Amino acid sequence: MLSSVVTVGAVRSLASLSRRLSANQPSSPEAAPGPEPETRAPFPDSDDRRPWKDPSDCSVLLFPGQGSQFVGMGRGLLKYPNVKEMFSVAQKILGYDLLALCLQGPEEELRKTVHCQPAVFVTSLAAVERLNYENPKAIEMCVAAAGFSVGEFAALVFSGAMNFPEALYAVKVRAEAMQKASELAPSGMLSVIGKPQAHYKHACMQAKEHCRSLGVQDPVCSVANYLFPDGRVFAGHQKALDFLQENSRSLKFSRARPLPVSGAFHTEMMESAIEPLREVLRQVEVRRPEINVYSNVDGKRYMNESHVRRQLVKQLVSPVKWEQTLHEIYERTQGRKFPDTYELGPGKQLGATLQRCNRKAFLKYAHVEVTAYEDD
Repeated sequence: MLSSVVTVGAVRSLASLSRRLSANQPSSPEAAPGPEPETRAPFPDSDDRRPWKDPSDCSVLLFPGQGSQFVGMGRGLLKYPNVKEMFSVAQKILGYDLLALCLQGPEEELRKTVHCQPAVFVTSLAAVERLNYENPKAIEMCVAAAGFSVGEFAALVFSGAMNFPEALYAVKVRAEAMQKASELAPSGMLSVIGKPQAHYKHACMQAKEHCRSLGVQDPVCSVANYLFPDGRVFAGHQKALDFLQENSRSLKFSRARPLPVSGAFHTEMMESAIEPLREVLRQVEVRRPEINVYSNVDGKRYMNESHVRRQLVKQLVSPVKWEQTLHEIYERTQGRKFPDTYELGPGKQLGATLQRCNRKAFLKYAHVEVTAYEDD
């Protein structure tokens, strides 16, 4: 059993706070723009089923993953209802001051998996509070959500499938287990944009053969993220990624750039993290999502509680099929309008992938800023 500053039982005692945050009518933050919000909760209880929405007037929420973090994120969210309380709950669950780490760094600490995943998760849900204040209709009319890797937990909280404290505890356990797995061997991730002639599986085979020639046993190199057409992220042993980067021209890559992460996520190198995550997901409450939430594993929507638990575990060692997820979300008959899309959390990477996957859908994309405009 993983050690933690709090037990699942203690986290469960905080669940009432999560529901109270959702049920409270938000108070007006100082100098915050926008209309008065509705009293409806951004994180609904399971018995508050969302009504049917007109598909021509609805929204989709996207939540980013690890790698989108930056020092200063969250600064523009503190004046919105519930946000400070969310970070206070996070401090109790995590055992350290997450808000100070987000605002002040240091960057090398924020970049660590064990800190980064909770930071992105909480900041993304804090951005929901901003959107709920400034544009409550976007929350009320939301019909679908998806999250990239750890962002999937934020999407599930928003959907009512998990409550905030318990989901954060699961993210904590996940991050700790992935951090430990990443320390077993030098590894990482490499973002690549390929030319039409690029052959990604063959590139992986060459990289693994190179590793074997250097004495690396059972080398790992595979596509970990499918981002957009010809946009891939490789993950595996560091020597394999170095080979890909050094030979990018002959492999027909137009760009190859290391990602600011500390492990080969979504590959078999994360196998040691499976059991800790599976165990904590057995302990936390999971409900059927109240809106469509899409799994990274296959791009399909979650069907029930056991499906959520099963896919979240499988996600650790499976590639993130983000391109396929976007196609699933935005597929529609000709003439049917696209929804408004909001990216909630640090960075605009998901908007960039949407633009490359579906330009028409991107025309209705907006990013909810996590830093204050006046402070930029």
